[in-house]
Amino acid sequence: MSNGMRSVVVDKIASVAQACGLSREVRIAPEIPAEEGVVIVVEVLTNKSTYNTLELTSGRMAKVRKGDIVVGALGHRKALFGYSGHIPPTVKPGDVIQMLNIGGVLGACDSINPDKGQPFDCRVLGVVLRFPYLGERIGVPARVGIRPLDQAAALETRAVPVVALAGTCMEAGKTAAACAMISRMRHRGLTVDAFKATGVSLRRDIMAMEDAGARRSAIFTDFGVVTTTRHNGPALTRTMLTELSAGRPEVIVFELGDGILGTYGVDAILECPDIRSALTAVVLSANDPVAAWGGVKLLRERFGIEPCVVTGPATDNQVGIDLITEQLKVPAFNAISDGASLGDHVMKAVGLAAGSPP
Repeated sequence: MSNGMRSVVVDKIASVAQACGLSREVRIAPEIPAEEGVVIVVEVLTNKSTYNTLELTSGRMAKVRKGDIVVGALGHRKALFGYSGHIPPTVKPGDVIQMLNIGGVLGACDSINPDKGQPFDCRVLGVVLRFPYLGERIGVPARVGIRPLDQAAALETRAVPVVALAGTCMEAGKTAAACAMISRMRHRGLTVDAFKATGVSLRRDIMAMEDAGARRSAIFTDFGVVTTTRHNGPALTRTMLTELSAGRPEVIVFELGDGILGTYGVDAILECPDIRSALTAVVLSANDPVAAWGGVKLLRERFGIEPCVVTGPATDNQVGIDLITEQLKVPAFNAISDGASLGDHVMKAVGLAAGSPP
């Protein structure tokens, strides 16, 4: 793929392309495979006053402006509180597509959320090339991820306790709860590894888990997946559970991005008997008491899972906590105001021995 190859200096490299190890000067070509994970360069055509930042490979958030030359990756998104979009059947230089999330996912937007405004319009410049053949100037399209996902991946947790966080919806407080638990576990002297199993590519959540004390972390993007689905969610979960367990942490905490009824494969993961049997505890994050009721009911009746605790905005004050504990018969703790109690409860539920906090 050398016809039409040229160099471009880019302003921003989105975190979705982190594994590519790109510099500010990249080689691009016009023949673009219209496939998930293909890394492309675009020119931003519009300005926005809201939802106008991009997560860089460094983890920093940078404001995006009209005229910026940006590296992102093709992908789809179906977000209740964000943009919905798909990968066009063909993608070529000069086409106008949209930036679907702040991690640099690019596609054709087909639905917006009014709170986010219209997405950035972007003109396609070309596909980023990598040069895998030593001594030869043969470029191939760059793709996200460290390595491809093995759909036949086996599951082996080596008896490491596993805590999963499921939510009633996106923005239900799952990451805040994960960080609160990880922080408490670390304060109690435990070695914690963490990962995010489902969602749309954005490293912010696993970086927050690292900041909270996770020793190692992983995300589905590491395996070439931009947006998770029912098809790849179970294999991704098995892969990350197995790989992190091999490092012998004392506990693994992982987040199921989006909601139980979302399109990113959470339900497919919870339907798998081998994955369910590997879960020592499931924490439910809920936006309000009715969402908590529905989430608990779904977990119990559809998946045969008894949640060990409810957290999220539904527990923001004592009224919600009392409603949940009295009517659903599930303990409830708020991750923001009482994260230590949440962490202690989960540690007790999974049988972890822990020392005294400092």
